[in-house]
Amino acid sequence: MIIADTIDIHQIKAYMNIREKQEKNEMEHLAQGACLSVNSKGRLCAGKVCSIRTAFQHDRDRILHSKAFRRLKYKTQVFLSPQGDHYRTRMTHTLEVAQVARTVARALELNEDLTEAIALAHDLGHTPFGHAGERVLHELVPGGFHHVRQSLRVVDVLENDGAGLNLTFEVRDGILHHSKGQGGSLSASITQRAQTLEGQIVRLADIIAYVSHDLDDAIRGGIINNKDVPKEIVAVVGARHSLRINHMVTDLIQQSVPAERLIQLSPDMDQAVCALRSWLFEHVYQAPCVQAEFDKAAAVLRQLFGHFMDNQTVFLACGGHQYPGDSLAVSVADFIAGMTDRFALSLHGQLFLPQPWRVM
Repeated sequence: MIIADTIDIHQIKAYMNIREKQEKNEMEHLAQGACLSVNSKGRLCAGKVCSIRTAFQHDRDRILHSKAFRRLKYKTQVFLSPQGDHYRTRMTHTLEVAQVARTVARALELNEDLTEAIALAHDLGHTPFGHAGERVLHELVPGGFHHVRQSLRVVDVLENDGAGLNLTFEVRDGILHHSKGQGGSLSASITQRAQTLEGQIVRLADIIAYVSHDLDDAIRGGIINNKDVPKEIVAVVGARHSLRINHMVTDLIQQSVPAERLIQLSPDMDQAVCALRSWLFEHVYQAPCVQAEFDKAAAVLRQLFGHFMDNQTVFLACGGHQYPGDSLAVSVADFIAGMTDRFALSLHGQLFLPQPWRVM
């Protein structure tokens, strides 16, 4: 007979109280204004509490293991289905946002787990072909379409075959308020900001990440070169990717005061970041060579959308799903928004291009 080793009851208690120890550590060490796990406003549906992970750690893991997160690997950031190994995709963008946001949260002694969860989920609702795909769906769906609302719909409804991820209020709020919009960070109203400081960090980490790495990719792709960037912008944000990230992150940390609920860039940095974003729109995002491919991609999505609206049977056969209470247009938008670039192009080819004859 095999006799199991003696189990120390203290080890069992220690194991079962890992989450409680982490929650206690948050209360003792995080700054005033940090969002504590124990103070979460909870989930849409009550669920079993994990004995190891805090509520926000649990959310992070649910997001990381979701299908929508994995699909970010093949969604456009700047370049459509880039062939080079070193260009950013929507997933690498998400990881860079998470890295920036975690660095800031740690430096300000805020809740790093909540910050990471929001960052990992913020773009789950993005369409294939970047903002070109978003514009198409916004035109075609009654009531419009925006990737921010779609990201929340992904985690609330679409994941887990309609069950959603059942995330905490704080993560959902951060997702809903992550988009910076056109104005500067200092001019944003309270209603535009997340209720938590951690969510506000992600909002700025998003633009810090993309203005720098999109510029880096545009230079790598030969659309522009370093000397094209206005000198007054370079003087503030830096001339290389590593310098830009360091300057912007350092500025954000130095200018933020959690005790006063201030998460912000300095006026000079804020102005430079907004100027760089505007410059990128004109010289990169709307560059003729980039726009030409996105025009083709937009035509692909319009054709798919129209075909599915006219042929619901085909829509369902291709993998679409219509949940009770949803219109066909909303369901088609869900399906198309969830596609990767390559899946959208492949499906379009199957539906609209002649296929080689196969002898059965």
